[in-house]
Amino acid sequence: MPVYLDHAATTPVFPDVAAAMSAQRDRVGNASSLHTAGRAARRVVEESRERLAGVLGARPSEVVFTSGGTESDNLAVAGVYRARRDADPRRRRLLVSAIEHHAVLDCVQALVDREGAEVDWLPCDAEGIVQVADVRAAIAEDPQSVALVSVMWANNEVGTVQDVAAIAAEAHAHGIPMHTDAVQAVGHLPVDFLASGVDLLTLTGHKVGGPIGSGALLVRREQDVVPLVYGGGQERQIRSGTLDTVGILGLSLAVEASVGMLPVEGPRLCRLRDDLIEGAMGLGYDIRPGGVWRPGDWASRSAGNAHLLVPGCEGDSLLYLLDAAGVECSTGSACQAGVPQPSHVLLAMGLSEREARGALRLTLGHTSTGADVEAVLAALPAALDRARRAAGVA
Repeated sequence: MPVYLDHAATTPVFPDVAAAMSAQRDRVGNASSLHTAGRAARRVVEESRERLAGVLGARPSEVVFTSGGTESDNLAVAGVYRARRDADPRRRRLLVSAIEHHAVLDCVQALVDREGAEVDWLPCDAEGIVQVADVRAAIAEDPQSVALVSVMWANNEVGTVQDVAAIAAEAHAHGIPMHTDAVQAVGHLPVDFLASGVDLLTLTGHKVGGPIGSGALLVRREQDVVPLVYGGGQERQIRSGTLDTVGILGLSLAVEASVGMLPVEGPRLCRLRDDLIEGAMGLGYDIRPGGVWRPGDWASRSAGNAHLLVPGCEGDSLLYLLDAAGVECSTGSACQAGVPQPSHVLLAMGLSEREARGALRLTLGHTSTGADVEAVLAALPAALDRARRAAGVA
């Protein structure tokens, strides 16, 4: 069996979650129907809504079910921009970190290209941290023009964790809503929607042992959001479409399980991550971690994220060589796989294009073991030597 170390892209479904979804799949019923089968499906949806809200510090009415992280990000960014602009035409400015997932970046760019939005890309430091002072300065240029602040909770490439509560407080001081993409945070870090102060929060199922194709956007009741699609208005008139009862059940059970496991799983993955980073650095190839890294710390960096900067070779070459050796990982965001461009995250952190091209992202999850770490460290030297020769480095 190959060693799977790409859990930040997607992670295996928990067996108990798969079993519950399989049982629900055999039951017919549209949650919007009024007959017995429909009411039974509605009960599953609403119990799932309560379950999800309960473990994430939200009210059930704040949970809007979607098809996943990309839809939730687009709904938050475009929906709030349009609502705020419609209420006040001056509000056309978006303050967005330069290291967001493309689900946010590309949505923002579409609003700029097609709807007259303006964007200030918030910088980060060499560890991938967005400074609250930079958010404050960007707002201060013209607070009345800002429609939304969007900063992701934990970065999908280097694992850096942001102080979203402090950024949200800065935005709220000027009456500006804040969105956070928490796809890599929910189930991996303590997440409390109410305590964070953010107004909208994106999550998805397949990063936490749930199904692909099911996610949610947590939206405060007072927050106006213009829908992306129209129809039955099933989710607070914000999101239309027949509810995926099976997927919603799987999402809620997976989030509940991953949050419940976190006190034990967080430290366990942190130890494996540290073993992997320290082992790679000890191979003698001048490897260093990208982003924040302090051994034993999983508050400022995702516990399972071992992002490595490998000088003298192309990350793509290294990925394929490791894959041939039975180790599956990535060079960055899976959504960018196969695109011959350096990571925008690493460039924003101040790395050169050459440095950024030599990145490797190894991410651990609930099925990862110490044997996986040992297998990677055993396979790395030969792969590194071949990748360096391919790049013309002795």
